Amino acid sequence: MVEEARGSAGEPTLADVARRAGVSVATASRALSVRGPASASARHRVAEAARDLGYAPNPVARALATRSGTRIAVAVGGHTAHVLNDPYAARVTAATATTAAAHGVGASLHWLPLHDPAELGRLAENRDIGGIIVVNPTPAALAAVPRRARARIASIGIGTRDIPSFDVDNATGTRRVVEHLLATGRRRIAMITGPSWLPCTDRALTAYRRALADAGAPPRLVAGDFTAATGESAAAEITTRWPDTDAIFALGDLSALGALTALRRTGVDVPGDVAVAGFDDIAYATLSRPGLTTTTNPVEAITTGAATAVLDRRPGPPQTFYPSTLVLRAST
Repeated sequence: MVEEARGSAGEPTLADVARRAGVSVATASRALSVRGPASASARHRVAEAARDLGYAPNPVARALATRSGTRIAVAVGGHTAHVLNDPYAARVTAATATTAAAHGVGASLHWLPLHDPAELGRLAENRDIGGIIVVNPTPAALAAVPRRARARIASIGIGTRDIPSFDVDNATGTRRVVEHLLATGRRRIAMITGPSWLPCTDRALTAYRRALADAGAPPRLVAGDFTAATGESAAAEITTRWPDTDAIFALGDLSALGALTALRRTGVDVPGDVAVAGFDDIAYATLSRPGLTTTTNPVEAITTGAATAVLDRRPGPPQTFYPSTLVLRAST
């Protein structure tokens, strides 16, 4: 038997497969990638030749040729790169990696500086990136994406006509938390918000205001950023400005846990004097003392939906909201 030719590294090449199957390199490529025209007979011969030679396509070379990419990028918007340390970003990245692995690609994590919205457009032009899941996008960042690349992007947050968005229904979740607090007899309910530039903050804030207005109670608002440190300082501000406050709702469990810490440090009984509730139902919510009442954020399901949309590149609804479930614990 004549020995088959080998590539420079001793591994079989696409040309080797084509030669053995008796087809052109272009036909062999189409047959193996299932892209473009190739007869059933040619596909069979190429598949058989590849199996006999032990040929495996180079994923990087294939990605460069097809612009399909070798990984999904998780791009998180924020003022500083510290946003990448947020537990939320970790959950999104892990869920993305799990979904991507089933499709034979990887995942990577990137910071999108708020002061440089063009960075998302540059990521979209990276040929090694097959798709992007944008977390906390701004309109300016989405507008910077070339139209030809928008089919490879999904958003967790706001979207556009051609970039689908996936997110939790935090408006309904917020209203249920506030209604629960009202049902327990609380009437002076303060809210620690999220960053003002995030649409999710606006949705929750609107729901909070409406729930209180329906109950005839005035809003009490303190700006937050989803961190525990800000939750502590916000709780101190709330009890100073409105000492008769009987409940605090934080848009984010870390902020709620920070508020809980601050209240307990100053001798405030929770929930006897002040009830505390959060949003997200992170693992620490059940470990706090008292356990934190909250409402769920199905990050893994949301991310899987976004990643699947990116990988399949199939048109779907422009906006998908996932339900949030109230979780009652001892803090209320």
